[in-house]
Amino acid sequence: MIYTVTFNPSLDYVVQVERFKPDTVNRTSSENVYPGGKGNNVAVIVSNLGMKSRALGFKAGFTGEAMEKMLQKYGCDTDFIQLDEGVTRINVKVKSDDEFEINGQGPAIPGEKIRELYEKLDVLGEGDVLALSGSIPNTLPGDMYEQIMERLQGKGVMISVDATKDLLLNVLKYHPFLIKPNNHELGEMFGVVLKTDEEIVTYARKLQEKGARNVLVSMAGDGAILVAENGEVKKMRPPTGTVVNSVGAGDSMVAGFLVGYLTSRDYGRALELGTASGSATAFTSWLAGKDAIMQLLEVVQNTE
Repeated sequence: MIYTVTFNPSLDYVVQVERFKPDTVNRTSSENVYPGGKGNNVAVIVSNLGMKSRALGFKAGFTGEAMEKMLQKYGCDTDFIQLDEGVTRINVKVKSDDEFEINGQGPAIPGEKIRELYEKLDVLGEGDVLALSGSIPNTLPGDMYEQIMERLQGKGVMISVDATKDLLLNVLKYHPFLIKPNNHELGEMFGVVLKTDEEIVTYARKLQEKGARNVLVSMAGDGAILVAENGEVKKMRPPTGTVVNSVGAGDSMVAGFLVGYLTSRDYGRALELGTASGSATAFTSWLAGKDAIMQLLEVVQNTE
């Protein structure tokens, strides 16, 4: 099973406003509410692709209940820990001539609830996958990823980490199965600007030298490069389309890659499904459904 952890999930209130103007009442032309958070995004795409997912994390108040029920509606198993105080945050995303985002802070998480999360993760074992995604809220210890990965050492759990700079660098000693920086984040880790595919491969291998098993570097419209633990280097260009949504595309790529690898044990096939999943979400108003992903998978496979 693929497990995900979202430390600070949300309800995302996404609205379209024609010509947003300050100092006046703006009316929406469309509005939607989705379960938010990078780990939740991974769980939804995994479920959309027909594989069992279980979303873990923390929830609080009426918004937490609504968030969890939405995930269940999308086919995800959920096992969120109930907090006694506060509410799961609401993130407001306004799409107009420009895009605006207001993200809530989220509830405080006491130590006993963190220990409860650790206990839930203790059941993971050989063949399970754990996706850790995104930043750690300031209500939690900054080394949460390290604590989790140290706890799971030697249990055969395949761990994917999608995080930035030090948060990612600090976990490499635990040999994560997959890490997914984008090309800009990869350069920032080493204080360089990466301009060519060859430079990206060189620095991805430096992350392998530090402990990463597979390094998947996303490059937005230029696709992705995989530097695999078996020495293979694969590049996949995305299918053409109109980008209407950047939120969740990277999470969709991670989910597609993990599902692709688990079902084929082939890194090339995993990269194909990851690329198709990320692109399908980018071409969709929210996270892509299976049909949209499968259509783009055929395009990706036919342009190899």
